[in-house]
Amino acid sequence: MRDDLVVAGLDLSGTVARLAAAAPSADAAGSFPREGVRAVHEAGLLAWSVAARYGGRDLPLGDLARLAAALGRGDPSVALISLMTLFAHRQQAIGGLWPEALYRRVLAEGERGPVLLNAARGEPELGSPARGGLPRTRARRTARGWAISGTKRFVTGCEGLSYILVWASTDEIPQRVGTFVVPGGAPGLRIVESWASLGLRASGSHDVVLDEVEVGAEDVIGLAPADIAGQDNRAQAALTLVVTALYLGVAEAARDAFLAFAEDRVPANLGYPVARTERFVALAGEIDLLVGGARQIILGALDHASDAPDTLLRARLLAGRQIKQAVQLAVGALGNPGLSRDTGLERHFRDVQSVLVHAPQEDTVVTLLGRGAFAAVAEAARPDRRPAA
Repeated sequence: MRDDLVVAGLDLSGTVARLAAAAPSADAAGSFPREGVRAVHEAGLLAWSVAARYGGRDLPLGDLARLAAALGRGDPSVALISLMTLFAHRQQAIGGLWPEALYRRVLAEGERGPVLLNAARGEPELGSPARGGLPRTRARRTARGWAISGTKRFVTGCEGLSYILVWASTDEIPQRVGTFVVPGGAPGLRIVESWASLGLRASGSHDVVLDEVEVGAEDVIGLAPADIAGQDNRAQAALTLVVTALYLGVAEAARDAFLAFAEDRVPANLGYPVARTERFVALAGEIDLLVGGARQIILGALDHASDAPDTLLRARLLAGRQIKQAVQLAVGALGNPGLSRDTGLERHFRDVQSVLVHAPQEDTVVTLLGRGAFAAVAEAARPDRRPAA
């Protein structure tokens, strides 16, 4: 039993093995990873972030990242789909903004089968909400509730979602913005299979088009005035670092594939495994430094600085860069076998390219940190902050 596959006292090695076995075919077909989602549900993991007041665990952020890394080692597409559901439950655990009856119905459905949730926020015109702006998607008042119309982009797992949490602006004056809870099979909802990414091909992050999709009057989360409804990237820093942890799992899978290849490869001119050569020992050490260091950075920040946004943002960039570098090193060291599907490294290399693509993206984070650095200098230079002569 591997220590890094034990999370909150539960050994996840069996679940991870099921994910890893199903991942190649789902990736090759670019199909929704039903077997992987079923494995996560049967292990009870989709409800791990449900609040204790609803019978859940109140899983700490550090353990949520450990879970993400374990699932990412098996199948990062399943890990990402699962995290979106876990984040929705965590939002309710912290904010309690869901209509109580609706949320309890979601929990009851989850006892009978996988219930997947995800927020649909990005749009063709808006891009990522992390860069500012309000949604063009509109919620129109009706006699029965709301009618939602608009297009959402990159809705991870949309083919299997039980509920899509649609970020939209109302047609009211003054305008408000909120998240409308739309059943995945609602009339007027259409999935456009637009996802053609290099990696995470099984995540099914397609476009979702809504045409007068009706929801109940109370099926809305957190309606707020439009002028205060933007996304706070610092407030989301912890969750973006948890997402980075799933790519840590990818890098750990790549490291394991590299080590297995080195143990098994016995060139005729050597007569023993290349794992015994100085070159491969040094490469293994360099990969371990990068991957193990990324794990320390991620978990250290979440376990000990979860209330320090800038620390979490730095951790995300540092760990993400190391994760990409480690997989690149493993692939490059093996030459043609590193680019072959046979070793698994080719898929890991494709998947890990997305590590810093999630919002807020790298340039946004660097800008936030830079502004913070200048603000700190200005604060220190204030006359009332200077020590007395």
